[in-house]
Amino acid sequence: MSVHLKRSFPLASVALLTFVTACEKEKPKYEGPYATEVTEAIPMIEKAVGLKFKTPPKLETRSKEQVREFLTKQFTDSVAAHDIAGQEAAYKRLGMIPDTLNLQAFLTSLLEEQIVGYYDPRTKVLYVVDSAPKDMAGLTIPHELVHALQDQYISLDSVQKVRDDNDRLSAAQAVFEGQAVYEQISIMLGGSNIAFNLPGGWDRIREMIRDNQGSMPIFEAAPKVIQETLIFPYLSGAEFYRNYRERNPGSVVYNDMPVSTEQIIHPTAFFLTRDNPTRVTLGTLSNATMVYNNDLGEFETRLFLFQQLNDQNEAVRGATGWDGDRYAVVNTPQGQGIVWLTVWDSPVEAGEFFHMAGQSVEKRYSTKAAKGSTDLVKKYSAEGRTLQVSTMEIQGRPVVIYVDVPAGANPSIINPAQVTLKQ
Repeated sequence: MSVHLKRSFPLASVALLTFVTACEKEKPKYEGPYATEVTEAIPMIEKAVGLKFKTPPKLETRSKEQVREFLTKQFTDSVAAHDIAGQEAAYKRLGMIPDTLNLQAFLTSLLEEQIVGYYDPRTKVLYVVDSAPKDMAGLTIPHELVHALQDQYISLDSVQKVRDDNDRLSAAQAVFEGQAVYEQISIMLGGSNIAFNLPGGWDRIREMIRDNQGSMPIFEAAPKVIQETLIFPYLSGAEFYRNYRERNPGSVVYNDMPVSTEQIIHPTAFFLTRDNPTRVTLGTLSNATMVYNNDLGEFETRLFLFQQLNDQNEAVRGATGWDGDRYAVVNTPQGQGIVWLTVWDSPVEAGEFFHMAGQSVEKRYSTKAAKGSTDLVKKYSAEGRTLQVSTMEIQGRPVVIYVDVPAGANPSIINPAQVTLKQ
């Protein structure tokens, strides 16, 4: 689950601010709040992105109270509330957030802590918090103006309305936020790419963004999956966009968008041999009814492994080779559970994930595989739960199926004959 809400990621750094240079003398007139900042940023954004604003951007100020009202409305909308509840249940069943966490309330407080400004594609207005420090607002405005420009060439609102495809939405979010971060830094430095040639280069910028987030107490207390999915679009997205610019000078990225986090993480999967994910349909379930279904993608599959194994290299290795997935939060007569099917590029990579998923169960529950387990099926019983990790072939493709249901429930929920895989 990624938090798909347009928000500013303030880059409050003296080291960066010292490189800001004067703008061009001739600038289009702009009237309204922060007129000077907007007027200075518009021509630099248009030059950097290579696109012109079709209509002048709109900017308004909002109080902290109005920002909280905006966030609350975003998360309590019937569709959003359904998605958040489903993703909260999935994360809890996968052991990625505490069972006591109210995800909607936590995200509201977390984003309220972070927001300095945001662009709302529904109203087509850029909002800046009126109590924000002037230097922070000055950094935020170029970032959010990039979103306003993006929205005039690809409907951000339509993209954000994609349903039940979290991974594709995460990839799109990475492009939008990555471009905004990249151009924001470039504008802060007078329109050059000197930031990426500074001592430490991009690694230093990554470190500053993480340090900035780490200074925020609610973010610092957030579960790892929430921290990482919030940061992913900015860091990995900016690296993807920088790579895109270098390989496709003069091209508009919106005309050829990545469709998975795998394509954001691995340049070869997008720029060399395009590796589109396999679409998974679970079909009719047995012994349970579906409550919610979505996908994790390669990035969040990494986070699932890292949550229990606490080894970044192993988590990366275990998720590499991901080629598609689909999970379903389900209700059984004994209570709620989850089933999750992942597709892999090769039997070897499926085998690695099968092994690591089993290790994750063992570490999470401090247990071992029960009797009846084989080289292809690992069964576990712990803390009132029945878990099963199995590997097999479906339609000639290697898959791994993860099931977690209450004790006494039948774990045979996915019928392999009902599953369809579409490349």
